[in-house]
Amino acid sequence: MQETRPFVPWDLMNRFMIDAFKGYGVPGEDAKICADVLLESDRRGIESHGCNRFKPIYIDRIKKGTLLPETRMEILKETPTTLVMDAHDGMGMVASFHMMQRLVDKAKEYGMAGGAIRNSTHYGIAGYWTTMASKEGLVGITGTNARPSIAPTFGVENMLGTNPLTFSLPTDEEFPFCLDCATSIIQRGRVEYYAREGKPTPEGTVISENGEALTDSARILKDLVAGTAAFTPLGGIGEELAGYKGYGYATVVEILSAALSGGQFMKALSGVDENGKPKMYGLGHFFFVVDPEAFVGREEFKKTAGEICRALRASKKAPGEIRIYTAGEKEYDVWQFRKDKGVPVGEGVQKDLTAIRDELGLDYHFPFED
Repeated sequence: MQETRPFVPWDLMNRFMIDAFKGYGVPGEDAKICADVLLESDRRGIESHGCNRFKPIYIDRIKKGTLLPETRMEILKETPTTLVMDAHDGMGMVASFHMMQRLVDKAKEYGMAGGAIRNSTHYGIAGYWTTMASKEGLVGITGTNARPSIAPTFGVENMLGTNPLTFSLPTDEEFPFCLDCATSIIQRGRVEYYAREGKPTPEGTVISENGEALTDSARILKDLVAGTAAFTPLGGIGEELAGYKGYGYATVVEILSAALSGGQFMKALSGVDENGKPKMYGLGHFFFVVDPEAFVGREEFKKTAGEICRALRASKKAPGEIRIYTAGEKEYDVWQFRKDKGVPVGEGVQKDLTAIRDELGLDYHFPFED
C-alpha cells in the first residue's frame, strides 16, 4: 500500500478536531463524538466522509446556520423496543450516538430494537452506527435520506438522496462483515473529494438534465445543487444493467427514513428554500439492532458468519486476480496500515485545517507545515 500524502498523528488530529468543534459552539462531550465519527472514516479509508468533510459539511454549515452546534434531542415516542427522536437540527452524529446506545440496550433485553430520528443533519459514516452494534455481538442496520441527488430509472431529475443501506454483522474474525455503501454508483462526498483533488468524476455516474454524462467534478457539485444533474442509481442508466434495483433500494431508504420518523423527504431536504437561500436540512435516519442471542446464540451466529466470509474469500479467483474480499476486510487492512502512521491529508484538507486553526486562534502545528 503506497501513500505519498503527509500523515497527521491520530491523537493530534483528534485533539484538534475536538477543539475546533468546541470553538464553533459544539459542547465538549458532543465534540468528542463528532471527531471520532469523522476519524473512523479515515481509519477505514473512506475519505469521502472523514477529514475531507470536516470543514465543508460541518464547520461551514454551523457558520452558515444550517446546522446547530448544540443538539437538543427530544424523545417523541418510546416503547420497550422502539424509540423515535427529534434532533431539532442539531448534530446528527450526536443524536445517532445516543440513539444507538439506547437501541443496543433494548435489543440485549428484548432481542430486537428499532429507532428513527427526524429533523437531523448529516450523521457521518453510516457504518459507525452499525459497528456500535457489531462490537457488542449484535447485528446493526441503518439508513438515512439525504439531499436529492439520484434520478429514478428513466428519469434525469435528482429526486432521491444517495441513501446508504448499511449492515454490520459480527463474525468470529477480527473485523465484522460491514456493508456500508450508497444506493447510487457514486456519492456526493466522493465527488467533493475529486473536486478538492482536481480529479474528474468517472463517466457514467452522473447525468445532466439532458441525459448527457458529466465528468467535471466542480461543475457536478454546482449542478447537483441547481437540480440540473443527478447521480445514476446502482446498476446505472436504464434497465439493461438493472439500475432499477439501485433505484428501488434508494426508495426503500427514503421511505423508512421519513415515514418511520414522521420527517421530511426528497425535495424538502435540498437545504435551500424557494428563494435559493440556505435552510435546515431536516434529514431522517432509521436504525435496527438484532441480538443473535435471541435466535441461535451470539457465538454460533459469529461462527457461521465467519465461515461464510472465509469460504467466499477462498473461492476460485478470476484470472489475474490474487485476492477476493468480503465487506469490511479492505477497511480493516487500511487501518492496519494507518494505525501507527496517522491520517493522510492532501493539499485541500491541509488548507482547511490551517484555515480553521487560524480563524479560531488555536495553538496547533501540523507535520505537513515542516
